[in-house]
Amino acid sequence: MSVPLLQLNIERLWDRVQTLSSFTLPDIPWTRRAFSPEFEQARLWLRSEFESAGLSVTLDAGGNLIGQLNGSEPDLKPLISGSHCDTVVGGGRFDGIIGVLAALEVAHALKDAGRCLRHPLQVIDFLSEEPSDYGISCVGSRAFAGLLTSEMLASPNRTGESLAQAITRIGGAPGLLGQALRESGSTAAFVELHIEQGPVLESRGLPIGSVTNIVGIRRVGITVHGLPDHAGTTPMDLRRDALVGAAELIREARRMAADMSGHPHYVVATVGRLDVSPNVPNAVPGKVDMVLEVRSDSKQVLLDFPEHLLAHCNAVLSDLRLTVESVPLTYAAPTDCSPIVIEAISKVAEQLGLPHMTLPSGAGHDAVYVGATGPMGMVFVPCLNGRSHCAEEWLEPQQLLDGTQVLAHTLIYLDGQLR
Repeated sequence: MSVPLLQLNIERLWDRVQTLSSFTLPDIPWTRRAFSPEFEQARLWLRSEFESAGLSVTLDAGGNLIGQLNGSEPDLKPLISGSHCDTVVGGGRFDGIIGVLAALEVAHALKDAGRCLRHPLQVIDFLSEEPSDYGISCVGSRAFAGLLTSEMLASPNRTGESLAQAITRIGGAPGLLGQALRESGSTAAFVELHIEQGPVLESRGLPIGSVTNIVGIRRVGITVHGLPDHAGTTPMDLRRDALVGAAELIREARRMAADMSGHPHYVVATVGRLDVSPNVPNAVPGKVDMVLEVRSDSKQVLLDFPEHLLAHCNAVLSDLRLTVESVPLTYAAPTDCSPIVIEAISKVAEQLGLPHMTLPSGAGHDAVYVGATGPMGMVFVPCLNGRSHCAEEWLEPQQLLDGTQVLAHTLIYLDGQLR
């Protein structure tokens, strides 16, 4: 390479990954929900690690934890790297975490080596990338881009606490989120390291992927209304069973997505959350609240799918004497990564002697929203059997080191190329 290799400390990085992942519900590994006690404990530890690496640390109004390593030209826009440290319930040890801690290792290694980038380098743990208990995902990165709406901030969890109240509780300032925290064009570049969360890299024996685009995601809340009745005394033909209606919607969503995918767009649909009322074994379900999630590389598919689903199921739901209502929850448009970052990642991987490929991401990421502030891209590394969002999620230390090397030298390369 045209500049000296940055010496990374894989033992330090791996130890940090294991420590951060240990902040979990002990009976449901690896669970660290945003805003939970485990999350707040992890944030305190992470702040101390940022400080020990020589970063100046702040928490912005959106609840994003930011560590900055100053550059030699302080008026330049910052280079940003990071991800998130929250998890889904029963998630894995590496999703999100490695993006934060690899960025931290880059900053720490630069400090150790006495090397100074031209641009300021910001390491960011974005708040609540995973769908939160308030129904909103990518909370911190939406705030970055000014896309955290008043309706989202008012969204409650099951105890009635609003998202705005939760952001205040962890130190944010939701009253300042009426506009973008970072303006368009305010970021020199954003580069995020992440496990692929799929099997492509592993199946091809490749250590590095450069992401070309990130799918869009639309989530819609659907409520099926029936009538709660006694399960023993209500004949089958007189029942208004809301759960039966929900099952019809789920079956049709699966059929529609399977029929549409690959013709020509990528399409997947999931109902991963159901709340059944009264939810007892001896009562006919009277109401079901569910969340439909649709992912696609087509904006039009995202806009049309939920409405077409309800239209397709209208007759069968009417026959079951059920009614349905829906409410929009969140929407993220399909997003292309920036060519300058895609090419930088590929160039650096080539120079490091690491075989690589370009590929799309079927998962959502904070990069979608950070991309509103400047060029962005993502480095993917393989994970075992493509598994993610589960306790079996795994990658080897060498795979993490490979990805962190590419991340580090992509940031160094961009530092020399960008104003």
